[in-house]
Amino acid sequence: MRRKTAHTFPHSALANKTQVQPLYEHDHVHHRLIHSIEVSSVGRSLAMRIGNWLEETQQIPPGESNSLANIVQAACVAHDIGNPPFGHSGEAAMGDWFAEKFSDPKGLFAEVEEAHRLEFTAFEGNAQGFRILSRLEMYRNDGGMRLSKATLGAFMKYPVQADVRARVIDEDQNGDGAPYIGLKKFGLFRSEQPLFQEAAATLKLPEEDHPSGRWWRRHPLVFIVEAADDICYNIVDLEDAFTTGELPFETVQPLLHKAANSPNRPVNGLSQAEQIALLRALSIGAAINSCYEAFQANYAAIMDGSCSTPLIDAGPLAPVFAEMQALSRDQVFTARRKTELEVTGRRVITNVMSGVLPVFEDLAERGWDPDKLSGHTRQLVRALDLDLRDVVTAEQALHSLADFTSGMTDRYAMRIARMLSGI
Repeated sequence: MRRKTAHTFPHSALANKTQVQPLYEHDHVHHRLIHSIEVSSVGRSLAMRIGNWLEETQQIPPGESNSLANIVQAACVAHDIGNPPFGHSGEAAMGDWFAEKFSDPKGLFAEVEEAHRLEFTAFEGNAQGFRILSRLEMYRNDGGMRLSKATLGAFMKYPVQADVRARVIDEDQNGDGAPYIGLKKFGLFRSEQPLFQEAAATLKLPEEDHPSGRWWRRHPLVFIVEAADDICYNIVDLEDAFTTGELPFETVQPLLHKAANSPNRPVNGLSQAEQIALLRALSIGAAINSCYEAFQANYAAIMDGSCSTPLIDAGPLAPVFAEMQALSRDQVFTARRKTELEVTGRRVITNVMSGVLPVFEDLAERGWDPDKLSGHTRQLVRALDLDLRDVVTAEQALHSLADFTSGMTDRYAMRIARMLSGI
C-alpha cells in the first residue's frame, strides 16, 4: 500500500500502521484502521445513550441526539489520523531525532526560535492530527477537510500549544492538585493555533488567559471520544495479546469476565479464542454503561470545563480498567517481540528523517525556490513525492519533514529507509 501524503489521506493507510503490535501478519491483530472503526462504533453508541438522556432531561432539543452521535463518530474516526508509524514509539523516535538536532542547533535548526522547538522535540500525534484535519487534507490552507467546528472541538483532547503548556505546568508545579486533564499533553502547533481559536470562540469553550499564554478547557464531547478510545484499546489490547500468545488464556479470561460483569453465559463447545471474543464484546458493552454513568455523575463539571477525570476512571468499572492498564504496562508493552520491533522502528524513522533532511537544507540554501534545487535533490523529491508547497521558513521546513514522516505506514517507512540508506 502506498503511503498517505499530507495532501492525500486515504483512511486505508491506517491499515498498515501500528496500534500496539508492530508489523504483525495475523489478520486478527488490530491495526490503526480497525481500531479507528471500532472506536467510532463505540463512540456513537455511547453518544446515543448520553444524547437520549440529555433529550429526556431537556438539556438538548428532541432529535439532537443523532447530531451529537454524528459529531462524536466523526471525531472518533479521525482521532488517530496524526499518529506516525510504529505507534507511540514512533512519536518518541521523531521527538528524539529533533531533540538531538536541537541540542547543538545548526542550519535550519538554529533558525527556529527556542520557544517553538518543543513542538518538535516532544512531537505529538494529536497536534499533527489537528494540522491534517484543519490545514493539510483536501482544501489545503483553506479549511482542510472543512469539518464542523463541533467535530474539531470534539477531536481536540489537549487545547493548548506546547510552549504554553510547558510554562503553565512549570509555574503551577507547586500547586496541590494534578494538572488539568487537557494539559496532559499539547494538541496544537503554533501554526494551527489561530484555526482552533476561531473554532473555540464559536463553541464558547472556556478560555484560560494565563500569563504564559492562552489555552482552553475541553469541549464536553471530548470526554466521549476519549472514553471510546480508552474502552477499545484497554479491552482489545488484551484480546490481541492473547491472539499473539503474549498472554495466556488463564490471564486474559478472568479479567475480561470481570469487566463483563461476570456473565453467566454457557461456553460449552467454544474455543478459547471464541470465549475471549465473546467476553471482549460483553466487556465493551459493560464499559459503555460504566462511562454513561460517569458522564451523568460528572455532567455539571464536564459542561463548565472543570472535570479533569476520564470517564473510564470515573465509572463503576474503574478498578477493572486499572487492572487492565497495569497488565498491559507490565507484560504487553514490554514483550520481547514488540520491544525488538520498536527498536527497529526507531532506526527506520531516524534513517528516513536523516535521509530527507538534505532536501530541505538544499531548499533553504537556494532561497526556498524548488526550481533551483540540485539534480540529486530533484531526484529525491520525485522519488519520495515530497510536497514542498508553503515551505519558505525553517520552521515550515521542519513541519513539512514531520508531515512526511508521520504520514508513512510502517512498511512504507521501512522501504524508504532502505532506499535512502542504499541497503
